[in-house]
This record gives sequence, C-alpha cells and structure tokens, in this order.
Amino acid sequence: MNDILIQNTTAFFEKSFGTKPEKIVLSPGRINIIGEHIDYNDGYVLPAAIDKVICFALEKNNSKKSKIIAIDLNEQFEIDLTQEVKLSDIVWTNYIQGVIKQLQDNGFSFEGFNCVFSSNIPVGSGLSSSAALECGMIFGIQQLFDLKIEKVDIALLGQKAEHWVGINCGIMDQFSSVLGLENKVIQLDCNTLGYHYHNADFKDYSLVLFDSNVKHSLFTSEYNTRRIECEQGLSIIKSHFPEVKSFRNCTEEQLLSIQDKMDETVFKRVHYVVKEINRVIKACEALDKGNIEELGQLLFETHYGLSQEYEVSCAELDMLVDTAKADNTIIGSRLMGGGFGGCTINLIKKGHENEVKSKFSNLYLNTFGIELKFYDVKISNGTTLL
Repeated sequence: MNDILIQNTTAFFEKSFGTKPEKIVLSPGRINIIGEHIDYNDGYVLPAAIDKVICFALEKNNSKKSKIIAIDLNEQFEIDLTQEVKLSDIVWTNYIQGVIKQLQDNGFSFEGFNCVFSSNIPVGSGLSSSAALECGMIFGIQQLFDLKIEKVDIALLGQKAEHWVGINCGIMDQFSSVLGLENKVIQLDCNTLGYHYHNADFKDYSLVLFDSNVKHSLFTSEYNTRRIECEQGLSIIKSHFPEVKSFRNCTEEQLLSIQDKMDETVFKRVHYVVKEINRVIKACEALDKGNIEELGQLLFETHYGLSQEYEVSCAELDMLVDTAKADNTIIGSRLMGGGFGGCTINLIKKGHENEVKSKFSNLYLNTFGIELKFYDVKISNGTTLL
C-alpha cells in the first residue's frame, strides 16, 4: 500500500519541480493499545506506530524560501524563512510553519527547500495525522540539512509545534510516530519520557479499527472537566494518604477505603484511572508472555471503565464494543482515543475479518444510519528515511 503512495508522491514531485527528490521520508500515524486518558494522570501509555503514513519528498532549493505542496488537498504555499512566522487561516500550513518556527527558535539553521507530501492516514480518525505531519517534516529538514537532532527531541519539537498551532496535546502521538518499532509497543511514561519496548506479536489475531464516523462536540469541554475531577480526587487521596505522590502509587484498596469522602462522580473518575494504570502493567505482562487473549480481556475492561466510570463513550461506540463482546471471533475491543466518537480497536481471529466487517457494517447502518469504515493496521516503524 505504501509503495503506491511513495511512487505517486515521487512522480508528483518530479512533475512539479522537474527534478528527482533528494530525500523521501515516511512518517506514520499511531494507535494506543491501552492506557487511555492516563497520560495526564501520571500513568503509562502503550502506543505503537502503524503502517499508515505520510510520505514526504524533499530537496534543497538554494534560496531562502520553501515551497510546500499538499497533494491530497491540491493546495500549496510558500514561506519566506527570513520573515517572522504567523498563524494562517489555512490550518494545515500552520503545522508546517510551527515546525519551522520551533527549529529556528531552537537555533537550527537551514535554507529553503521544496517539498510535496501525500498521506494514507485517514484524517480525523484519531490516528494522529498531525503528529505524523510535524515529525515527518522535522525529520525531513534534519536529513536535508544534516541537523543534529535526537529522535526524542524531534518528538518534543513536534509537540511544541502543535502547541503553537493552539492544540495543547500530550507527547504520546509525536513520541510513537518517531520512536515506533515494527511489532513492538512502547511503554511510555509521559512525564519522564522514560520508555521501553514490549513485543507485540498478535499471532493468530488481526488488528482492525472500526471508525464510527461520528465526532460528538462534547469532547473539549468534557476533557477539561475530567482533568479537574481527577485533580480534585487526587488531592482528597493525598489528604488521607500523604505518602501517595500520584495515581501511580495509589492502590485500589486505599481508594475504596475513602470512597465516602468523595463526590460520587469524582470517585468514578479516579477509580477508572487507578485501575487503568494497573491494566497497562498487566497488558505489558500479557504481551511479554504472548498471551493475546488476556490482552483482549483487558481491552474490554478498559472500555467498560471509559464508558461507565470515565463517561467518555457514546451510544455508537458502546454498541460496537457490546456487539464485539458477543462475537466469539473478537477477543478484545474498546474505544480508542479521547472518546465521544472516533474508532474502536479490535483484535479479530485471523480468517474472520471479512465476515466480521460485513456483519458490523450492516448492523451499524441499520441501527444508526451511518456507514462504518474499517482500517486494517499493522504495527510498524517510526519516522524513517527511505
């Protein structure tokens, strides 16, 4: 699939600039296996890069201006590297300008370049195409001009570029896009950026995302509310157990012993967080043992917590997971990402993918009148030079 993308991007570059590109860069989207909404609650996340990518073709152009063409949008823009960078009304260009600003602000010097890019990451599906765009662009400029930037710093610069655009994201998306490895998941501590890899050989199971094709507008306001509720809960825990520094070292027993000291909603939120932090650790152990069935069970448990305790699901996602739970060819399913829409991640017994897709398509269309989309994904390498 990526071969065609690479050929088309290269051909478009040659047609646009009359030369062959000096560098071809592939920058992937990402999934998160488990560990949802705990990046800002001092937990671990378990992301991986996937085989859906943005392909960049680049060359130096020996000027002070850069010309960038987005093939899929049929749009292009030029940026003068000697001028101050300013936010524009054309959203995609801001990510690139944010990258250029971060590189310049951090003292990296580079000249003008030509670039075209094209993607097979489904936009708006929660697979983090913006992180792939930022990190692929930084990596491309680094390779063209031989800049000395460590991989972790590429991720951090990408995150800062997104903050400049106005999206206050965590580090997980950029980190997994840059540091992903084929058939490995990354156990990442979002605070310290400590990380290690675990094998992710799903053996007899395929990883398929079901895109609900809905995005409920609750997300931003509810996300902020969840953060406040978790902070309230943690301060109550600390007042009873001063030795607890964060959710990571709070036990479920401690939490249950002070349940009556908390508002019911706050208790539900923090109960989910404490259990999810433990589930990530159990998921790593299951992967290390090659016990994919146990991992699947943990996915179902996470969805229950996200739906009933953290309350970030919606009717469409709940229906997809409930149906998956009743299907003996699916061993695990949960909503993936912030919630209120987007995708579910599913582990399906190999050989049954088509019948599952057909069954879910019809059921979903009949229930909600919405078309369900499917993305088959494999765990792949992070940002690479072809």
